[in-house]
Amino acid sequence: MKSIYKISKGIVVALTSILFVTSCSEDIMDDINKDINHPSDTEAKFILAEVLIHTAFPNVGGDFNTYTATYVEHEVGVHNQLYRAEHRQNEPSASSTFNNAWESIYETLRNAKIIVEKCSEDGSQYEDLILKGIGEVMLAYNLALTTDMYGDTPWSEACDYLKNRTPKIDKQEDIYKEIMTLLDNAIVDLQGSNKSSIGSHDFMYNGNAAKWTKFAYGLKARYTMRQMKRSGNVSADMEKVVEYANKSFASPAEQAAIAIYDATNLNPLFDFQWSRDALASSESLADKLIERNDPRLRRVFVNADWEQITGDDDESWNPAPNGESGEMQYVYNTSAFVYSQTAPTLFLSYHEVQFLKAEALCRLGKTDDAETVLKNAIIAAIANMEVNVDAAMNAPTILAYGGLSETAEAVTDEEAGEYFENSVKPLFTTNPLKETMNQKYLAFFGASGESTECYNDIRRMKALGEDFIVLKNKNKFPLRCPYGNSDTTNNPNVKDAYGDGQYVYTEPVWWAGGTR
Repeated sequence: MKSIYKISKGIVVALTSILFVTSCSEDIMDDINKDINHPSDTEAKFILAEVLIHTAFPNVGGDFNTYTATYVEHEVGVHNQLYRAEHRQNEPSASSTFNNAWESIYETLRNAKIIVEKCSEDGSQYEDLILKGIGEVMLAYNLALTTDMYGDTPWSEACDYLKNRTPKIDKQEDIYKEIMTLLDNAIVDLQGSNKSSIGSHDFMYNGNAAKWTKFAYGLKARYTMRQMKRSGNVSADMEKVVEYANKSFASPAEQAAIAIYDATNLNPLFDFQWSRDALASSESLADKLIERNDPRLRRVFVNADWEQITGDDDESWNPAPNGESGEMQYVYNTSAFVYSQTAPTLFLSYHEVQFLKAEALCRLGKTDDAETVLKNAIIAAIANMEVNVDAAMNAPTILAYGGLSETAEAVTDEEAGEYFENSVKPLFTTNPLKETMNQKYLAFFGASGESTECYNDIRRMKALGEDFIVLKNKNKFPLRCPYGNSDTTNNPNVKDAYGDGQYVYTEPVWWAGGTR
């Protein structure tokens, strides 16, 4: 009503003025009734901030990560919708389960696309090439996340509701071609000029084009590895993965991390668990740590009294059995990470890039080189685990209730190196690729939003016939996410593709050997 009143008042004043003034310029008339409080256009750098926030919280750290954490057995669902997901009761195939993620990710795609268009020829910020390159990286990133989760999905006709309310579904193979093209274009554009001050609107890299370029190369390594099942020349592609990894992050300080969480802006995993208490610690994952005498075992689990558990000989040791848990809260142990209120969300970590390089070297038969890279990856991954545990021990909300009790010392880089030599190296010597993938699996356990990438790895390995990661849940394994009900009810193309949703158990995505 306030806006309408302002407009009406403007009209009255203008008409009154006309009665006493013999002439009035067209410029003045054009300004009448402008709604200055709701501009129809904005600079691309302001849109970038929203793209980064949406990518971090709802997209990377939200429902995708929470549900896939139970699929890959990083966590166990023990209450409400996560219990049903754990036991495969409707949730994995229901169109309502991932609808929030569906809506959020398409909104993010639309905004990233606007950034690129604004900075392209005929755009209002033409030749703002660095900002264009950043937009291309984030567009590629979210587009890959979309198709990785849903498979064939609307894209070429999507993101413009006014033009097309029922966009067609595109093939994942075609979408992946565009993803790689976007990254190639971004790498070129990021070498160009910057016409606007991005600054704090890029709260990941502050407009640093060199770091964004390294991020883009890391994504090329990830997505080249992702398509291994479809590769026409695996050895050549593994060489590319090594090349891209070498051009990516040189240390954890350069990794793509969103570190914006505090007492009110909450890490997504913490936010979910604090409001739902639906996750418990995974027996399957704990067994892998025990098998390796892994020092992380003493750091990553907490009992119902908020005390850190020192290991499986602790009297309060009680992980939840995968696929067989009861629907009960405050009984099983939990991971420490569900308390990591301020832990950063990682779009792409340094340790992931190193694991990709190690895997590629293993597949090329260069195991001596792979061993060195794997050791670096594990030390970095354990350091990231400690960042997550520290965030749990110093969580503002938890401290207000007395905090967690820390009973074990942190794992140092030196101890992580000893762990590699004593526990990992013998397993690596026996089967280099298997241990590399198991260590990557353990590295992705945490509050950083990396369970989704673990889910992609497991589906990729299933497609290659590699049963390296032993999962204990005997219920059927979801091979993808169902489409969101915003479109299963409104878009006939998506509705037909969704059917009754049971395809999520039977049809792999294209890069995992499927046809859709």
